[in-house]
Amino acid sequence: MPKIKTHKATAKRFSITKTKKIKRRKAGQNHFNARESGNATRKKRRDSSAHQSNIKTIKALMPYN
Repeated sequence: MPKIKTHKATAKRFSITKTKKIKRRKAGQNHFNARESGNATRKKRRDSSAHQSNIKTIKALMPYN
């Protein structure tokens, strides 16, 4: 049986930790950040976990991670 291909767009957006949790970056960090409050800017620096409904799909698209 052939190997399963990794979905590269998913592999670039998500990473799997040692304990099999899925990390992602917060959206909207590239530009137009001057108009946001300092609290919003600081909150975007942290990684967050993927939504519970998407975890099964993400793990299927990244079979070897």
